Parts: sequence; structure tokens; C-alpha cells
Amino acid sequence: MAKRKPAKTKKTGGRAKRGFRPLALAWRWGVRLILLVALVAGCMIVAHRVLNPPKTIYMRQEEARLGRIDHVWVPLKNIAPVMARAAVAAEDAEFCNHWGFDMSAIRSAIEEGSGRGASTISQQTVKNVYLWHGRNWLRKALEAMITPVVEIVWPKRRIIEVYLNVAEFDEGVFGVEAAARHYFGVGPDKLSPTQAARLAAVLPDPKGRSAANPSAYVRKRAASILDGAATIRRDGRSACFED
Repeated sequence: MAKRKPAKTKKTGGRAKRGFRPLALAWRWGVRLILLVALVAGCMIVAHRVLNPPKTIYMRQEEARLGRIDHVWVPLKNIAPVMARAAVAAEDAEFCNHWGFDMSAIRSAIEEGSGRGASTISQQTVKNVYLWHGRNWLRKALEAMITPVVEIVWPKRRIIEVYLNVAEFDEGVFGVEAAARHYFGVGPDKLSPTQAARLAAVLPDPKGRSAANPSAYVRKRAASILDGAATIRRDGRSACFED
């Protein structure tokens, strides 16, 4: 009588089946979510090199609070060149010479124990367009990650154009087109050097300062900005955003 062959056992594979691991699953999906967000953000930055960004988070918040805001987009070619120079002189005199962060200003702020004066126009543009207002580490971290990307993808001329179109100049007044008409009754292409300097002087505190009825401080600040704008034009520090 022939011997019966032993029954074949079902192979389970070289590795035993792993149990459900929620932390590993959460980590994998967390990484995927971060990569997805980074991809979407990258696509938006590339698109906004040529397409105008929509209303910012802060604009929508103010619109909900006030009922309406005044904001009309205008290309840089339709803005008086002195306005861009005034904004740079007021907020970021080394705008053409850095890659998004002014390390000298940052070191000075650290030595003084304050963050005042360390934020560049590039950083402010990133904050205004893609993030939210407020002082917290998450926003600062995101700002630090996005700013170099914007500097790589956008030319300096585009950065200053977007900045001037999303900056707040008074309560509910966003962008230089709305600000020029609100304060002086002229289009942004007709701004005089003094008017441009006064608009730039209100940028750090648009709700507390007025370009049309300037305080003694705003007048003094505007005079300093006017001198600074002339200086950066003479020494070539406005070349990166001017024709």
C-alpha cells in the first residue's frame, strides 16, 4: 500500500502579519497631508506669479466685521514709481539686496531684544497673502518656510506689486489704489512724492495713523521716508523693481 503524502501546509509568508498600529498610520497620513499642503501651496505660489491673489484671510475678516472693504487691484505700471520706492524706504531698505530675510535687521532686533524692524516686505507679503495676522510660532514658522519659495518664484517687481495691493492703509482700505483715492482723491499713478511718503508712513499702524490728516510724528516720518526714497533711487537699491 502506497504511503500517503503529508498534506501541504499553507504558507503565511516570510513575515508575520503586523497588527494595527494607530501611531504609525497617523504618522503616514500626517506626512501625506503635509506633502499635499506643500504641493498645493507651491502651485498657488507659482500661479500667483502671474495671477492676482484673491482676497486675503485678513481682508475677509475685516469685510465680515465692517460689512464691506475698499480694494481694487492695480498693476505696478499704473502706480507712481515713487510709491514703491517710498514703501521700500519705509519698510525694507535692503529689499533688492536680500533673499527674503534681512539678516542685519534680524541681528539688530535680537540684540535689542525686539522683533521690531526685522520683517521684510517679502515676509509681510507672504503673511498678508497666504497666512493670518497674529503673533504665534506656527505662523512665523510657515512664514519662514514660504518666504524663500516666493523669493525664488516671483521677481522682486512682482513682490512689491502684490505688497502694495494687499497692504492695509486705513480701516477697511486695502491696496494703494483704494488708499490714494480714499486719502487724496487721486489715482495711484498721480501720487506726489509727499503723498506717497505719507501713505508709506501709515503702513505700520494704518488704524492709528492718517495720511490725509497727519500727526506731527507722521509728518516727520514721511519726511524721512521721502529722503530715503530718493537715496535708494540714487544708489541703485530700487533697480530690482523699477523699469
